[in-house]
Amino acid sequence: METEKGRNSTSILITDGARQVPYTINTNNGRLLWSSGSDVGICKSMVETQGYSCEEHTVTTADGYILSLQRIPAGRSGVTADKPPVLLQHGLLVDATTWLVNTPDQSLGFILADNGYDVWLANTRGTKYSSGHTSLSPSDPAYWDWSWDELAAYDLPASVQYVHGQTGQNLHYVGHSLGTLMALAAFSRQQSLNMIRSAALLSPIAHLDQITTLLKVAAYSMIGDVTINIYYHTLTSNRNKNLSHGVLIVRFFLTGPPCCISPSTMDAVANIGPQPTATKNMLHLAQMVRRGTIAMYDYGSKHHNNEHYGQPTPPAYNMASIPSDLPLFLAYGGQDYISDPADVQTLIGTLNDHDADKLVVHYTEEYAHMDFTLAGNANQVVYDPIMGFFSLN
Repeated sequence: METEKGRNSTSILITDGARQVPYTINTNNGRLLWSSGSDVGICKSMVETQGYSCEEHTVTTADGYILSLQRIPAGRSGVTADKPPVLLQHGLLVDATTWLVNTPDQSLGFILADNGYDVWLANTRGTKYSSGHTSLSPSDPAYWDWSWDELAAYDLPASVQYVHGQTGQNLHYVGHSLGTLMALAAFSRQQSLNMIRSAALLSPIAHLDQITTLLKVAAYSMIGDVTINIYYHTLTSNRNKNLSHGVLIVRFFLTGPPCCISPSTMDAVANIGPQPTATKNMLHLAQMVRRGTIAMYDYGSKHHNNEHYGQPTPPAYNMASIPSDLPLFLAYGGQDYISDPADVQTLIGTLNDHDADKLVVHYTEEYAHMDFTLAGNANQVVYDPIMGFFSLN
């Protein structure tokens, strides 16, 4: 860590790498860009309290966002990992804590560490511990000018490259929900593939046009756009416990009825609260529902698309371009309203040229969207098969 004196304040400049929290980033004129305040971070609040060692790291994306990563380098026994690194990428409106909220024998982050894997937890831009930027503040509208295009193009490659650089090894990837879309989009454009051993995608999202819930109605209406704005600007910044419980119930209603999430887990998730995302990100997902396409963000006119892409329509992501020898584990559920089984089947159809021994499809009839990260029995239903898949790759 290096400190400089500015005209009006002290600026703390943080280079990428292991760090201690809390910390603050200021510009030289004293303008606050990011501060963790008195918060102790995910390591101290969620990992060390369970008896595991943990490291806090940061990495800066090519477009200036400062992302936090947590590393669990050993199991609870203290034995250092002797298996390859695994990067866990969360979904929409949550952060890396989604992999840690259950008991250690039910949470994937802890399970992997106890089974000898070097565990890394990613946090996308805009979330509580990844709200830094080299020149922008979250109060700047420009800070939120991104969608999952940027998560795939910048956040995922930065995290993968950092873990690879720190460990000197290729890594396994686990994504849930939006974390799967980030990976599928990146892999379809040949990004980061030389550092990836395999990818386990839970509730995979690519096609969204066959969802049948109110989310589809909202995506087709102006009311949906207004709702997205209200949700982001109000609910994601509110830590009232009762409101957080209400938001969680709405999420269950919209994403599918979970089969196996305990009341204590629901309380833990509600206490953490929803994480912020960009309104543009939500609108991009709505475009996918409306149009049935997997494409970059549509700026609404041929003129504006030409300005951004040099063509009148947004470039498409071609899932068939994912290398056929990339080991993939796709897990989806019969009660999932977001990763609808029919849409997952469409995705699988685009992978029909994939090497048969490199594609594993895992279906659980009773699982809904959030069961894959929060269900009490996911350790047997999903996580054991994932580790079996990793052991072959």
